[in-house]
Amino acid sequence: MALWDVYPVSLGHALVVPRRHAASWSELTADEKAELTAGVDAVRALIDERYQPHAYNVGYNDGEPAGQTIMHFHVHVIPRYQGDVLDPRGGIRWVLPDKAAYWLSTEQ
Repeated sequence: MALWDVYPVSLGHALVVPRRHAASWSELTADEKAELTAGVDAVRALIDERYQPHAYNVGYNDGEPAGQTIMHFHVHVIPRYQGDVLDPRGGIRWVLPDKAAYWLSTEQ
């Protein structure tokens, strides 16, 4: 099933959630993982139709050290819009800010 995030990161931020309780990706069956993937596709289609985002971040937090606060597994589908941040490079790498701007260590 899917629902709109109560604390959205951006307009159209949604969650795809398995019906059976599982705290972690590793607790899901192969069929449940396939259903979640199909759910992400369906949610993206709905978000595309309603909000016309320019891009997406899609992912999940698996375990407390990774930032998981709701111990029922769910996938975040986060629409991104041109100009929503000054420099989007690095995307999800910003969960560890010291590692995010990897391109700075290779620039000459």
